[in-house]
Amino acid sequence: YKTCTVKLVNKNLSHLLFNVMSREQVGMYAVYISTHGNMPDLFRNNPYAGELKDPLLYDVPEEYKEADSKFAAMLEEAEKFLGYPYVWGGDSPETSFDCSGFISWIFRESGVRDVGRLGATSLYGVCTPIEPEDARPGDLIFFQNTLGDGVEGNDGITHVALYVGDGYILNCGNPISYADLSRAYWQEHFYGFGRMYE
Repeated sequence: YKTCTVKLVNKNLSHLLFNVMSREQVGMYAVYISTHGNMPDLFRNNPYAGELKDPLLYDVPEEYKEADSKFAAMLEEAEKFLGYPYVWGGDSPETSFDCSGFISWIFRESGVRDVGRLGATSLYGVCTPIEPEDARPGDLIFFQNTLGDGVEGNDGITHVALYVGDGYILNCGNPISYADLSRAYWQEHFYGFGRMYE
């Protein structure tokens, strides 16, 4: 007889996409989930198929863009994707984005800094930590424990966004949108700021 040892790994179904689908198929899946396939009753109470909302729009003051051409270039690239759905593991317009894929993309495509495709914790690792009072537009802001209670990997840094000044961020949520940091959710999960370029 032969002994066969099998190790089963239980992963979130949304993480399976990049193992079995092409990038084009992941992009189609993102649209399908965010629109509920035009059949919302089939998706009722499904935590992975939240309704895609209209993005919060915000006008970043022109003086911030004029003061920092690198920030202006990142913002121009990032705003192309306002309204795109959140897709775990996504890192391009073809698949849509998750938070770290979005940040990695806008830094690389704007020409500010190419660090490859990093997760939120690794992005923090290539940043210089800064105090909140020293944060400026173009810095990154990191959040912790945002995956939900009892979810594996929820300890430590779990989310990253682009700080645009005056208490606002450009955030890859569902959808990619501006967000107001004064909301209790952001305050409760705040981890720190980091600067990825000078």
